[in-house]
Order: sequence, then structure tokens, then C-alpha cells
Amino acid sequence: MGEMLESAKMNPRILTEPPDETIWISAVTVFLSTLTPKFYFALTVTSSFISGLIFVFEWWHFRKYGTSFIEQVSVSHLRPLIGGAENSPAAPAAFSAGENETSRQNMPECKVWRNPLNLFRGAEYSRYMWVTGNEPLTYYDMNLSAQDHQNFFTCDTDALRPSDTVMQKAWRERNPQARIKAAYQALELNNDCATAYVLLAEEEATTIVDAEKYFKQALKAGEMIYRKSQNCHSQSPQHEAQLRRDTNVLVYVKRRLAMCARKLGRIREAVKMMRDLMKEFPLLSMLNIHENLLEALLELQAYADVQAVLAKYDDISLPKSAAICYTAALLKARAVSERFSPETASKRGLSTAEINAVEAIHRAVEFNPHVPKYLLEMKSLVLPPEHILKRGDSEAVAYAFFHLQHWKRIEGALNLLHCTWEGTFRMIPYPLEKGHLFYPYPSCTETADRELLPTFHEVSVYPQKELPFFIHFTAGLCSFSAMLALLTHQFPELMVIFAKAVLRVLWPTSAPSVLASS
Repeated sequence: MGEMLESAKMNPRILTEPPDETIWISAVTVFLSTLTPKFYFALTVTSSFISGLIFVFEWWHFRKYGTSFIEQVSVSHLRPLIGGAENSPAAPAAFSAGENETSRQNMPECKVWRNPLNLFRGAEYSRYMWVTGNEPLTYYDMNLSAQDHQNFFTCDTDALRPSDTVMQKAWRERNPQARIKAAYQALELNNDCATAYVLLAEEEATTIVDAEKYFKQALKAGEMIYRKSQNCHSQSPQHEAQLRRDTNVLVYVKRRLAMCARKLGRIREAVKMMRDLMKEFPLLSMLNIHENLLEALLELQAYADVQAVLAKYDDISLPKSAAICYTAALLKARAVSERFSPETASKRGLSTAEINAVEAIHRAVEFNPHVPKYLLEMKSLVLPPEHILKRGDSEAVAYAFFHLQHWKRIEGALNLLHCTWEGTFRMIPYPLEKGHLFYPYPSCTETADRELLPTFHEVSVYPQKELPFFIHFTAGLCSFSAMLALLTHQFPELMVIFAKAVLRVLWPTSAPSVLASS
């Protein structure tokens, strides 16, 4: 203490001059006290406008991509800079080592499947685009189709036949007109090029009738080539690959011919073609031809035959689909839906048949929770994509597009669905760590569905995501600053006094004389 007094005597400015921090605060306070109400009004309006822009952008990003842009940037870029990535815990293993086989539920990857009832590009998708101006297929979906065509319709021996070499390049073309031109070039080299007729049927034909004509020519050429491949398939591995390719072409053509017959109203003929195809090539069940058969049988109202197909394919060892689960629910609902009444059921309880129908609906909804909103017309439909994600919104669109008419045909079926489908979610554990009748609902469906479905379609998301924190924050900041701007405009003097009072609270050590003089 004595040393401090001695230093003060040696340098009197220590006692007279305030600390640098006090000087800085006093200077800031003097500056703020000279500001006019117009400045406060401009400040609040500007902050409200900027926060409003951020809020609109955050909302748009969340609706389009399902994530918060600010959170995504902070996690991807800011966390590594501050060392968060190094300290983050390791990702948990998919299953614990000691978990037994019975309790373990396999979590599948989000595998994209070929839509068994996909439409024709030229006769249906292109006509939709001509009328509406909207592109019904995404680039990702069409790219997957191009890969499918290369896998189905090409092989290593294509170099031996010039027409197949041309078609191999045609399937890789992005421009539809270039693909069509290449198909005609292949037909000039070989008038029996089945894959060229397939491409013309899919993309150049503008009606189903024209597509059927092309497919009939493809069938004639494909059967001839298939018989030749059968005779020499055992000679070398190259010939075996050629037989597989020719088999794929023949199965594809017969299936599309059956779909043409179905679309043109020759339903019994279509059913016969599908049954014959399934008998001739029983090992190609992964193509899901039975889903085409189910839809055609439902159109015929041959419910006993539908039940027979379900008995074969609704098996625990086979992969499920919305068509399998919801068709099984439809058949059970058909037995009780005509006499079903929610009021009566609540008084007397559910009968055994009604319980079975409700359980079947719950099973179907658990497998794909997006379907009921389309069947009940709570959401608008779009043309189904060429590929679907099982349990996703793309599968729900594809199923409802073709099967909504079958649910409407059975009296009371949609009423029973409307009364019971939401009860499914009370049985599913939340969060979705476990399933009830199926494996847990995958979390990757939203991202894949956004790639498969067109941008003008609002993708259905399950489970519903809560709004990110930054959307709430920016909305609150925008509203608060807008309110301050309005109050500053209406009561400028009072708001200046309020601002100075806030300054006193924030900096109680600042010079009170300066605030008082202002």
C-alpha cells in the first residue's frame, strides 16, 4: 500500500485519470446518447429485415432438404475448426456383440428397386410433360434406369454383333433423340435387333397401341435369338452371358406386352401372359412380376385368386412390399367394411373378423406409413417414378397410383382405413429404435425419396421432424425486432428512454453524469 502511495505521489495522473475501460465505456455511452430516434428505427427495421431473410431461407432449406442450413454448416465446417470432430464419440456399432439372433433385427440399407408397374416414357411420362410442362422423372431416376438397361440388355459378346454394339452405346446416351436415332441405326444393321425395338417402344411410341406394336416385333426377334442362345449356351462362358442377356430381353418384352394388354383393357389376356411368364421363368421372382399380377386380378375382382397369390408371396422369408401388405389388408377389410360402423364397434366391441382387418391395416401402415394419406386423398398424387424405395414415399405414390381405384371399389374399405390407420403409431415404440411387426423404420428414406420424386411433389416424411432450433430462433428474432421497429416509429422518445435504461443495466459502472446530461 505504501508503495502505491509513493508511486501516486511520483505520478499524480494515476489518481486523477480513470481506467482505460471506464474511458471506453464513457465514450460509447456518449456516442449512443447522441443518436436520434431515426437511427434506432433504421436499426430495428434493418435487423428485422435481415433476420426475416434468414428465417425464409432456413424454412426453404428445411422444406427442401429436411435439415437446418445453419446447423449443417456448423456441424460440417465449424466443428472441425474448434476441434469438435476429434472429441466426438465413436459411432455406435450396429448391434452389440452379445445380442442373440432372435432379438436382433436386421437394419437394411436403403436399396432402390425397379418399379414393377413403371409407366412408358413416350406414351405416358412424355405426354404428361407435354400437357403440364413439369418433368415427371428426376435425373437420378433416369440415370438408374440407364444402368438397369445396360445390365439387362448388354453383355461382353456385344462386339460380335454390330447392331448390339450400337445399342450398347445407345443405352448410355443421355439425349432421348440420340437414343432413338441409334436404335434406328441398329435396325438398319440388323432388322431382328430386339433391344432396338424395346427402346423405340419405350421412348418413341406416343401411345400404348404403338408401344405394343414395337414390343410384338421385339418379341418375335427376341424369341428367335433366345432359341439360338439356348442351343449354344454351354459352349463357353461368353455364350452363357449371352443367354442371360437374351433371357432378360425376352422376359422384359413379355412383361411389357402384358402391361400393354392391361392398359388397353384386355385384362384376362394380361393375367394369362403374367401367369405363363412366372411359370416359364420361376427363378426371376426378384422382378416382382407377381405385383403386376395382383393389380390385374384386383381389376378383375378375382379376390380368391388374389388370396392365392398372397399365400405364395406373403411369406416371412420373402421381402415385403406395400402391394403385398396393403392388398392383404384390403382383402380382410373387404369381409367387414360394408357393415363396419365406428359407433357400433365402440359399443359392442370388435368382432374377430374386424380385429383381423384392423390388425392387417396396422401391419400395412407400419410397413409403409405414407400410403394412407394418398388412399384417403389427403395428399395429391403424381406419376410414380421408375424406381421406388420400399417403405418410402416413392413406393407409397406408386402403390396408390394404381391401387386407389381398387380400394374405392370395395364399399366401406376407405372408411375402415380412415378410422383405424392412425392407431398403428400407438403400438410402434418411439423413438423408432425397435419395430413392432417389422424391422425399425429406416432413417434414410427421406433423402432417397427426394432424389426419386420430382421437385414439385411435397415428399412425405416419417416420423415427422421437429422444426430446427434456428428456425424458431430466427422467427423470434424477426418478430422481436419488427415489434421494436414499430414501437420506435410510434413512440420514438419513449423508446430512446428505454434504450438508455437498458444501457444503464448493461453498464452500471459507466459515467452516470454522461447519461444524465443526455
